[in-house]
Amino acid sequence: MAQDRERDEAQNVALCASLSVRWVQGFPRQNVHFVNDSTICYPCGNFVIFINIETKKKTVLQCMNGIVGVVATNVPYEVVAFSDRRLRPLIYIYNFPGLTRRTKLKGNVLLDYTLLSFSYCGTYLASYSSLPEFELALWNWESGVILCKKSQPGIDVSQMTFNPMNRHQLCLSSPSAVTVWTIERSNQEHYLKAKSVKLPMEDGSFCNETDVVFPQSLPKDPIYGPVLPVSAIAGLVGEEAETFRPKDGLYALLHPTMHCWTPTSDLYVGCEEGHLLMISGENLKVTVLNKIEDGPPRVGRNFVSPVTMAYQKGGVLASGIDGFVYSFLIKDTNYKVEDFLEVEGPVEHLMFSPSYRMLLIQTDKGSIYIYTFDEEPTFEKLLAACDGKFQATDFITPGNEYCMTLTQSGEVCVWGIEDGACVSRIYLNIPATVLACSPSSLSAAVGTEDGFVHFLDIQDVESPHSVHTAYLSESPVQHLLYDQRGMYLLVGTSEGHVFVINAKPSSLFQILGFIEVGKGILQISTVSPLETDVVEVMVLSPLPETGRTRLEIFTLPKILPQVSASFADERGRLRDAFIHKFVYEIEHALSSAVLNFQSNRIYGFCNQVPYICSYLLPEKEHSGICILKSYQKVQSKQYGPGMLSLSPHGLWLITIAKCGILCIRDIHTLETFVQCRSHSHQGHGIQSVRISMDGQSILVNGKDDSTLVNLRWRQFGGNLANEILEYSQQLSTYLKNTMDEENDYLSVAKKDSLDLGSEPEHAINENVRLSVDSLQEELVKVDNTAEIPWIQQKSQEAIKNEVKLFSNKRKEIKRGIKALAKTILDMMEENEAVDNIAKLEQQEFGLDLEELERLHDESEEEVAKIRKDAEMQNLAKRYLAELIKEECWNSMAVKGRALKCFHIPCVVENFPMKERTDEELKELKRVVQQKKIEAECLKLQKEIVEVQSAITLVKKHHEEEDEEEEEDGTTKDTNLPNYLLGSLSTDFRVHTSLLSSQLELHSREEKINQIILLKDIIYKVKTAFNSEFDAAYKQKEIEIARVKENNVRIQEIVLDLELEESIWQPEFEDCEKPERTLIVESTEITAQRHINPWQKAKTELLVTREMERLLLSRGPNTRRRALMDMMGGVLEVKKEDILRMVIPQPAFMSKPDALWSEEERKQFKAYEKKVKELNEERDKYRKSLETEMKKLQNSIQESTQNFDEHLKRLFERRVRAEMVVSQEELKINNLVFSLMLDEEISSREAFLNNYLARKQEEKSQTTEAIRKSREDLDMYKEHYDNLLAEDKVLDRSFKKEFSEIPSHQVDILYKLFKRRPRIHKQKVHSDTTSLVPFGERPGSGKLNKDAFAQLMKAMDDLDSINNMPEGLDPSVWEHFCMTRRAKVENEQKVKQKAAGLIEMVAFLQRRTEDDEKVQHEIEKVFHELILLQEDKVKFQLNLTIQILLKQGQVELENFQLLLDYSDAILINKNIIEDLNSVIRNHIT
Repeated sequence: MAQDRERDEAQNVALCASLSVRWVQGFPRQNVHFVNDSTICYPCGNFVIFINIETKKKTVLQCMNGIVGVVATNVPYEVVAFSDRRLRPLIYIYNFPGLTRRTKLKGNVLLDYTLLSFSYCGTYLASYSSLPEFELALWNWESGVILCKKSQPGIDVSQMTFNPMNRHQLCLSSPSAVTVWTIERSNQEHYLKAKSVKLPMEDGSFCNETDVVFPQSLPKDPIYGPVLPVSAIAGLVGEEAETFRPKDGLYALLHPTMHCWTPTSDLYVGCEEGHLLMISGENLKVTVLNKIEDGPPRVGRNFVSPVTMAYQKGGVLASGIDGFVYSFLIKDTNYKVEDFLEVEGPVEHLMFSPSYRMLLIQTDKGSIYIYTFDEEPTFEKLLAACDGKFQATDFITPGNEYCMTLTQSGEVCVWGIEDGACVSRIYLNIPATVLACSPSSLSAAVGTEDGFVHFLDIQDVESPHSVHTAYLSESPVQHLLYDQRGMYLLVGTSEGHVFVINAKPSSLFQILGFIEVGKGILQISTVSPLETDVVEVMVLSPLPETGRTRLEIFTLPKILPQVSASFADERGRLRDAFIHKFVYEIEHALSSAVLNFQSNRIYGFCNQVPYICSYLLPEKEHSGICILKSYQKVQSKQYGPGMLSLSPHGLWLITIAKCGILCIRDIHTLETFVQCRSHSHQGHGIQSVRISMDGQSILVNGKDDSTLVNLRWRQFGGNLANEILEYSQQLSTYLKNTMDEENDYLSVAKKDSLDLGSEPEHAINENVRLSVDSLQEELVKVDNTAEIPWIQQKSQEAIKNEVKLFSNKRKEIKRGIKALAKTILDMMEENEAVDNIAKLEQQEFGLDLEELERLHDESEEEVAKIRKDAEMQNLAKRYLAELIKEECWNSMAVKGRALKCFHIPCVVENFPMKERTDEELKELKRVVQQKKIEAECLKLQKEIVEVQSAITLVKKHHEEEDEEEEEDGTTKDTNLPNYLLGSLSTDFRVHTSLLSSQLELHSREEKINQIILLKDIIYKVKTAFNSEFDAAYKQKEIEIARVKENNVRIQEIVLDLELEESIWQPEFEDCEKPERTLIVESTEITAQRHINPWQKAKTELLVTREMERLLLSRGPNTRRRALMDMMGGVLEVKKEDILRMVIPQPAFMSKPDALWSEEERKQFKAYEKKVKELNEERDKYRKSLETEMKKLQNSIQESTQNFDEHLKRLFERRVRAEMVVSQEELKINNLVFSLMLDEEISSREAFLNNYLARKQEEKSQTTEAIRKSREDLDMYKEHYDNLLAEDKVLDRSFKKEFSEIPSHQVDILYKLFKRRPRIHKQKVHSDTTSLVPFGERPGSGKLNKDAFAQLMKAMDDLDSINNMPEGLDPSVWEHFCMTRRAKVENEQKVKQKAAGLIEMVAFLQRRTEDDEKVQHEIEKVFHELILLQEDKVKFQLNLTIQILLKQGQVELENFQLLLDYSDAILINKNIIEDLNSVIRNHIT
């Protein structure tokens, strides 16, 4: 009951607890601004940080709605404006130094403001937003209203500034344009008017651009019609036609990077290409300033273009990316560059203080320098930025004086807790990841991406230094955590290893071992109560494949450093049985989990749903994996992945999340008793949180906003404070002795004594590696300078010990391997000597079957990959071939082919033709039907005319016959001659009667119908020629067949005559039979064909069977053998066989003549007679064969020559057909050109009409603006006249009001009535005047109010009783003073009204000028429309026709007559001939 009562009291106290910001540490990412002459400010995360330049004191202003967007300051009013970054953002105006909110501006912007800018004088605030509005808005920030706004879609602006000398001018620049906006005012109405600056090209020259809307320099073409602007040719009729430029007409322009105003209202603009421009404020004329080189070139400088500029007297200060600030001394149109000063890094922003005594220099990293212009200039660093965002942070024990931060580049900084001042910094120059400070000593550990842990000595916070380095593994270190008593340092890596290191420096940070857990460790949590001798450790890791989370809990005893050798195996892995490791799983995903101090409950932050759950651990031990169920579930208002951590005393549960809100909850109820929004979700929330040992300070580090926030308790007391303070005292007392001992060791020990080389397990210079070959394992030492991780050292030591332990066994295995190798070599030698059929493959002698299988699988995979690539390449080529074949072959109704002559080099090609589509045939049918209907209508009209004329002239039959003859003559002339038809299509018997005369093609429909008919004529001409070509092709096929048939006989004769003549055999070539190209013959394949084994076996089997069949068919045939032996294989001797016949010689001819008998001599004479007769027969037969062969050859020659003559005539026909096709295509092109020109004229006319409509609408707007301005002016003038009349009435009625007093007193009072006090202007120091280039600037509303207040204060002096004339009644004097004051106030009103009246008159004048300009544009459009109408009519009447003239028919001596046809007309030849005949008759 007492505990419950205490808890209730603690909750009641907690309800009143709250957190406040002590300080914020961050560096500028945007431009820094001056609030006044001694204070600067910049946004950082959710805060705006103010720094006093003199005292270096920081002040913080927090944005309650999230991250700060853009910031702007107004020096005269000392206010600062900033926007927040959220949906529908707001602009806040705060006073300085009070930091009280003055007003809040709410506009219609949806996403974000990108630029804010105050006018130097007045209450103007300009804002610019990007997507989706791209809106420029002008505010009156005092009243919080938008005066006017203008949208310019798609234009991103990089810089926006008011003219310091004219608050009605505003310049917006982007990388592609510079625009000057003018603010025009009429009483309470405001208008924005933009003027774009015409930038030069990249080389600094200017391009002469023609007017797109009304081009004046377009050439006139009397033949091909009017020449129109490019926008009309492109068919543009809308607003885009006004700015359209063809690709060839686009020029690369200069790219502005920065601009600044001058006292003469001119602009200096720096460009990316290195040019410096001067823009006149009056007419926006651009001048490219010339750079004067008066010294040697600057070696090693990268200054190309000014990144930032600031105006000073006589020029500008500019900076680039090389770390130098340059002074540009400008005179007329030239400038000279001088070095001003050097900064340690690239300069991103330059800005003068309001008094121009100081120059602020901001680097790209966020460092701020101040250069002071005194008699002795000073240059100091105001803010030293860290190298990158804060990666980690932690308190230096006990956490009430200092804290540490770590950046990704390895920069470690020490900060004071109270004021946030940087005490010291050390650069480790390593890719750092995490940081942790030891509770038991003044040391810290830094983890890196390379697997190192660097230990730092931080006893002297002003000079921390590295004392030890441990190389654990090659995996990045992701987690570093000391237990609450500082006994152990737990190091978690990405590979799932948790290393345990002795945290005491006296142990040389000994590595005690490691534990294997799941990969991707999310969090490590420890519990180390003061009353126990163990440290409970819990490791959280994800199970992405199942969507669960794994928890592994193990225990590290206090005596682990003494018994680490027994707790760990030879490879350094701590044994699960000794550390009591238990594994748990949770059925859903957690992003964070911690273990309470009683080690019986786990608190987890759910990853997918906004819940915080608690899980009870089972009391009994278990084996395997235990599934935990949620015991308590509390919904959290924080969203996004969160993190949990416990306070030092374990009674607070601290939760952070992506939303940027820090919540502190009661560990028992999980209820939030305090929360603070230190970051926002736009910066991806909070990365880490640390709480000091006494709970007085909380460090909150942002994830992406580079902001470190130190929170403190605003109300902190009762049990809430007592519990943690009591625990802090107990822990400090417990750690005091240990900390003193360890700190003394750190102070006495030297750096060399902490070298890892003193410990065997950390020996870096004794690194070894294991080299394993196919037969044996050898342990060899490598270069002792190579550094290897501790985990690999332990593995190598274990391998080395195992090698020593099993050395005898290894030797025995080696001997066996050598014997086996000798046996295999003998077997291989024996294998080489056997026959091929019994020989084994080389790979079959391999003993490592797994290696053989692996190599075989690798080769198979490689072959499969190569085969797959080849198949894909072949598939792509086949697909491309199919596309080409489909387009150029399959789609052709008539395939393209050629015919060659037999004897002469003449080739004739046909016309390849595609099949006409259904749409084309339908359109052709429609046109033909329409033409036929028109012809019938014309025929009927003529018949009607003929019938009427026959009725009226029935008595004059002979005249009727004459008229009929004339009509017959006219009907015969309906078919136009070729020279007027424009082509020779009638030569191919193509019907052209449906064609319209070229002199009658005026309308668009007629031209389109004519084009369709001309295409049909081309198709018919090609078809007619192709039919002739096909006949010739068939004739050639017949001729080749006939030649082949004759060649068979000629071949027989050649063989019979045994001649060595070659026979001419004509063949079709590939161009004549192009389909052969699509078929690949076997002879064309040069590569050897791949035959599969089964195909080879099948072929051999078929050959064997075929041989068996032939042998069986050639069995014993006695009849065939007898015929061959007796009669040479034939039953009858043919005539062709005479040449091969041989009369056998008698057998006695082998004997000498003297030995012959009479009978033998008779037989010899008979033999000679037969031989003579046979030779005579042979000669006769040979002559007959030769005669027959010549006849056949002559026949072939004659027929082929006849074909060649026919093909020559076909070639001429082809030329004629091609001529006709070209003539018709020329007519089509002329018609298409006229249609295109007609469309261009229509587009131009539509554009001018649209442009006229827009201008007329603009005219109505300007007229309405003039009317409204005139009404406002008349009303305002009436008020002004009334006020002026009242002023005159006050003057005239003065003597009447004081008529009761003597006249001399009235005169004295009247003189005093006219008297006005003198207002002494504040004297500006001469040195300030000499420094400030802008001098005295025009007055503003604030200055006018201040002047009026000063005038009223001076009137109080005049109203003093001391100035009262003698003898005047005090009541009269009081009345006089009131009257005079009323008169003065009225005069001030008259002055203000007069200034407003002048402004309204000027506004009306500008509106009148705009109206006149619009009216001039309208008149110009009307004039252009009239000219266009005339050109259109002229173009429709002035037709382009095609006439055929024979070459040499018309010859003119004077060539000049052919050049000018401006006043020529085309008439029919018959008219001229008739006139000539009439003239001849008159002459005769």
